[in-house]
Amino acid sequence: MINTTRLAAEFARQSAISSPARSEGAMAVYLAERLRQLNAEVIFDTAATTIGSECGNLIARLPARRKSGAALLLAVHLDTVGPAAGIQPVLRDGIFTSAGKTVLGADDKAGIAEIIEALEVLRENDIPHVTLEIVATVCEEIGLVGAKHLDYTLLTARRALALDTNGVDRIVARAPAANKLHFEIIGREAHAGIAPQKGLSAIRVAARGIDRMPLGRIDEETTANIGIIAGGDAGNIIPRSIVLEGEARSHDPLKLARQTNMMLKCMEDAADELAVTIDGERLRATIHHTISGDYPAMNVAADADIVNLVRNAATALHRPLHVLAAGGGSDANIFNEHGIETVIMGTGMDKVHTIEEQVTVADMVRVTELLVEVIRQA
Repeated sequence: MINTTRLAAEFARQSAISSPARSEGAMAVYLAERLRQLNAEVIFDTAATTIGSECGNLIARLPARRKSGAALLLAVHLDTVGPAAGIQPVLRDGIFTSAGKTVLGADDKAGIAEIIEALEVLRENDIPHVTLEIVATVCEEIGLVGAKHLDYTLLTARRALALDTNGVDRIVARAPAANKLHFEIIGREAHAGIAPQKGLSAIRVAARGIDRMPLGRIDEETTANIGIIAGGDAGNIIPRSIVLEGEARSHDPLKLARQTNMMLKCMEDAADELAVTIDGERLRATIHHTISGDYPAMNVAADADIVNLVRNAATALHRPLHVLAAGGGSDANIFNEHGIETVIMGTGMDKVHTIEEQVTVADMVRVTELLVEVIRQA
């Protein structure tokens, strides 16, 4: 039932619309009109005024075409990572890539195109369905910001599919929680050539602390990273201050707390070890830190209704379904926090967040077939 040509054309149109975070306006206008053509009611929430995006989160609703069954939410995000200016999608041998030095935007426009094609199929084939709600968030790629500011009072669905991961015939039911860590290390500046003994290097303290930290893959549930280092004034000045940005993630809240505390301890221990005496005064670097929860863990049970719905749809199509755990967060973490039981469906996108990003038409067709069957059975 999937119209392959129409699906490919839909994706190509969307891909060519630049929509980096906070600049999703053109994509939002296009998608709103496209959904209205499919008889959906479309509104935007007021998130734009809070987060500084060109538009708020898009919320669409298609009324039920059968009497029984709870509403189903389909979720995607409007924004892409960069570079995203002047994207030119190219279709060659059934594979979409970008023509230049930009991303393709399959993350997440493959998912959006698959939803549009599924709605076309529902209408063409007069397939009965429950009330469908569609949310297209803004600013997902810069910290799930749109989902965090979504007006959840506008939704009725308590179960959802977020089309926003790679692969096909797979859903993600578990994802970790994450903490953001911000360190500011304050030492004392001095001339590096004339009086280095008068200074306390913030960079040296930071380096010692980072070296002591367990980072990378900690265990099967836990990871940690320091991703940004900024500071210093000149090569001939003992640096007074430096800023570090990092994170810790884990599926286990106790492990997350333990890893976070370990990273703090390593930095404090480094400050102790590298304390110096200057003019009779004992000087220790000051460590200022901020810890903020980035997103909560999601852990949807293996026998949850939404998992069974997708599994039954896959079975009807004589396909396997792989239920997985992920290493990163997404809007689905936030939806689950708000009581909407959500799993993430693979859309076929590959090599995302790079200029080598791609998606095959065959994979988008396969995902859309599964999505139509999910909606049919919902």
